[in-house]
Amino acid sequence: GNPNEKEFYEYMKSYSPYDQLTAQDYPNLLVTTGLHDSQVQYFEPAKWVARLRELKTNDRLLFLDINMDAGHGGSSGRFEALKEVAKEYTFLLDLERKIGM
Repeated sequence: GNPNEKEFYEYMKSYSPYDQLTAQDYPNLLVTTGLHDSQVQYFEPAKWVARLRELKTNDRLLFLDINMDAGHGGSSGRFEALKEVAKEYTFLLDLERKIGM
C-alpha cells in the first residue's frame, strides 16, 4: 500500500518495530547488524536502539554491535561467522554469570 494514504500508513505503523516501542522494562539485549546489509540498513537498528535507550525504564544491558564487514546474512567465511557466534555466546554466558541463572 501507499504510506501516503492514512489507512495504509496506520497499517504499516502497526507492525513497525520502531513505532511499537513504549516506555517499559526490556530484557537484556544484544542487537546486531551489518554495515553492508542491503535489506536492513545499519542505521535502522541504530535508530531503534537509540529510541529504546530513551524509553527503557530499567538498567538492563542494551548493546548495539555493527559488524563493519557483514551483510544481511552476517559475516562470510567460516571463521568470521564463528567469531559472531562466539560474541553472542559471550554475551549470554556473561549474563548467566551476572544474574546466576
